[in-house]
Amino acid sequence: MADSTHHTIRRAAARPRGWCCSFAGVPDSPEHRRALPASSAVGAAVPKLPPPLPPKSPLAPSSHSHHSSPSSKLAGLIDPRRILSPGRVSPIDSEGSPAVAEGPPREQAAPFVAVREHEDEEDGEREGERNALDLRLCLRGRDGRCVAMDLDSAVLCGSSAFFAGMVPDASGVGDRRVDVDGIDNLEAFKEAVELMFEPDAMRWLARAGVSRAIAVLEVSSSIMFDRGIESCLKYIEAVPWNENEEEKLKHVFARCTFDESVCKDVLARLQQQCTSGSEDLTVQLVESITSGTNNGARKEMQSLVSGLLSKSSVYHKDFSGLNKEGLYQICRSCLSSLVELFMEDSEPVEDAGQAMTTSDSRPMIERVSKQTENLKWLFDILLNNDMAEEYVDMWANQDELITMHEKASPMFRYELSRISASVFIALGKGRIQCPSDTRSQLFHGWFRPMLMDFGWLQRCSKGLDVRVLEENLGQALLTLPLHQQQSLFVEWFQCFASRGTECPNLSRAFQVWWRRSFVRSSVEVRQ
Repeated sequence: MADSTHHTIRRAAARPRGWCCSFAGVPDSPEHRRALPASSAVGAAVPKLPPPLPPKSPLAPSSHSHHSSPSSKLAGLIDPRRILSPGRVSPIDSEGSPAVAEGPPREQAAPFVAVREHEDEEDGEREGERNALDLRLCLRGRDGRCVAMDLDSAVLCGSSAFFAGMVPDASGVGDRRVDVDGIDNLEAFKEAVELMFEPDAMRWLARAGVSRAIAVLEVSSSIMFDRGIESCLKYIEAVPWNENEEEKLKHVFARCTFDESVCKDVLARLQQQCTSGSEDLTVQLVESITSGTNNGARKEMQSLVSGLLSKSSVYHKDFSGLNKEGLYQICRSCLSSLVELFMEDSEPVEDAGQAMTTSDSRPMIERVSKQTENLKWLFDILLNNDMAEEYVDMWANQDELITMHEKASPMFRYELSRISASVFIALGKGRIQCPSDTRSQLFHGWFRPMLMDFGWLQRCSKGLDVRVLEENLGQALLTLPLHQQQSLFVEWFQCFASRGTECPNLSRAFQVWWRRSFVRSSVEVRQ
């Protein structure tokens, strides 16, 4: 036992340690009682701690404390497995009496005592260690749990202006003790005190992790522990965060005020420093996708940007991130490219074998498909953000493209009807409110191409649900004036009678039109 004690004290002399105990009541440890005068020994007569103060109570003196016990503003829960501080520990046995247990300190144990010159004799070393622990700090959480820490008051006061005004004068008689009640996050408060005595704060924080460092940062701000604030911010800025940690950090910055010189690097990661919005950036990203040449990458980026701009996305805040005019400019550019491709296909070529190949060696089908996919994707973005009315008008007025559709090869002309299908479905679901003239012009130009291309759309759906198309095409048709509906339904009837399943089935919408046009009119005439 003597050898073991000698070994422990030698380590304490090189790196002094403190005592910490955690219990419902706060008795002094047996080791510490031997170092105190008999008149100041604390034993069974120690008064009980008062119950925790209300959450927002001002500083009030404790009934058994030499100084006041302010409430902390911190938030969080204490982990009951971590309420014992490193170093010498006085655990509580099953009957509530303290049992002395001493063992080698953990590697990450923080010393509670400032380093002092030690004497050559063993008794001098032990006495120097005990004399350094001249203050007992009692922390009480809102849940009633307590942590008592014996430590060096000089280090505590030199580190924190909060404690500098609370520690009693060393000339006073009796036990020197400070109580802090009503702490929300007892574990973080204790760790902030430990950090005051830690010679390598960054190493301690690296072992603790980002979440604990953020909690200690908030405590350090509340107790005016400047070195702790700087160390926590320096560590937090240098490591990655997950989303939960980022939200915690934002919460801390909203509650606490830090010097700009020490927090500017962290703020640079939390806040966008430039004054311009995301409108121009959004247009740049969309344009990069529409002009991309790798089909796989383009589809992946389309999915990514669509998710970011979706109203249901957690990243979508408001319409300020969408430049409507910029998006429509990209739409017009894609349409111009599409018209040029169909014009190129309609021009005579000397070598029939090159009829489907362009100057850039890519097949015409691939080039047309790329532009139609771009236009369909842009329509989805505008539709999801309630900006698609102008798109319908723009597509309805593509007279030149409609004329070239009949002359083009069905192998790629059906791609145009894929765009029309998206517009018809949106109209049939009531997601776009366009004037009657725009809807009439749309059906006048693109209804017949849809009837011609429906068989190809079935065979090459590319994600298009033709049953949904049939239903909503009929619903959109029913929004037109009845006399216009009649001419379009007659055209459909003739096409369906000759082509069957190669034509969309609009029977349900046809019946509705028939009832509205003739059955109801007959009843009104008889009345």
